[in-house]
Amino acid sequence: MSKEHPSSNLQMIPIDKIEILNPRERNSRIFDDIVGNIKNIGLKKPITVTPRKDGDGREKFLLICGEGRLKAFKSLGETTIPAMVVDVSDEDGFIMSLAENIARRQGRTLELLAGIEQMRDQGYDKKAIAQKTGLGQDYVHGILQLLRNGEERLLIAVESGRIPLNAALAIAGAGSNDKDIQAALQEAYENGQLRGNHLIQARKVIEKRRSLGRSIARGAPRKVPDVTSSSLIRTYQHEVERQKLMVKKAEFAQQRLLFVAEAMRQLMANENFTNLLRAEGLDSLPKYIAERVWPAGSAV
Repeated sequence: MSKEHPSSNLQMIPIDKIEILNPRERNSRIFDDIVGNIKNIGLKKPITVTPRKDGDGREKFLLICGEGRLKAFKSLGETTIPAMVVDVSDEDGFIMSLAENIARRQGRTLELLAGIEQMRDQGYDKKAIAQKTGLGQDYVHGILQLLRNGEERLLIAVESGRIPLNAALAIAGAGSNDKDIQAALQEAYENGQLRGNHLIQARKVIEKRRSLGRSIARGAPRKVPDVTSSSLIRTYQHEVERQKLMVKKAEFAQQRLLFVAEAMRQLMANENFTNLLRAEGLDSLPKYIAERVWPAGSAV
C-alpha cells in the first residue's frame, strides 16, 4: 500500500455514476439529521471517490467516503454531488474508507463543537445556530459560554452525555479554585443535577482538568498544579487507598490459595481419585501446591 497522500481534485460528479461497493445500514434518525443539515447548511465536506472503468469501458466512480452524504443528496433530488477524485488502488481505497469511518466515530463530538464555534465566528447568534443545528437555544448559549472559556474537557463531557450542561457551567464558573469547585459540585448534587454516575464522571473530568488543563489539544502545554497542603493531603490519601487495595488483593489471593490447597488435600485422601491420577500419569503436583497438600513432602 502506498504511504504517500494521493493527489486529488474537486469535481461535480453525476450521482448515477457512483457505485457503493460496501453499502451499510444507517440509523434512520442519524440519516434524517444528515439530510436536514445538508438542506439547511449545505454540504460541508465533499465525498471521496476513485475513478474506474465499467465492463463497457465507460467511466464510473467507486465511493470511498461519504455514503450518508451521497444518499442524502439523492433523497433531496440532486443529480450531481461535489466529490474529491483520487486515483488509488482498491487496497488504498479500503484503508482510506476505514480511517475515515474511525475518525468520524471518534471525532463526532469535536466536529459538532467546532461547527458551532465556526458559526459563532461567522456572526451567527445563538438563535440562528440553534435553528441550523436543531439544538435548543439555552444549550447553544451554554456551549458558546464554555467555548469562550476554552473548556474543551467540559465540552466533550457535556456533548458525550457524561455530565449535564448546567453542572459543567457551574464548574467552569468556579475557575481553578478547589474550594469553589467543590462548592459547585455540592450545589449541583443538592439540586439533583449531579447524581450517581454523573457525579463520578464529573469528579473524573475535574481531576483531569486540574492536572492536564482545560484543553485537550495534543502538544498543548500541561498545567502544572501548585503544591498546596490540600494537594499533599489528597495525594497521601490516594496512596493510602492504593496500599489498602493492594493488601486486600493479597489477602484475597492467599484465601483462594488456601482453599485450593485444602480442596486438593481432601481429594488426595480419596483412594479412588489417587488411583485415577496414577492411571492417567498425573501423579505429581507443582512444588508450591505439593508442599501445602503434603506438608511432609509425600507423593501420591
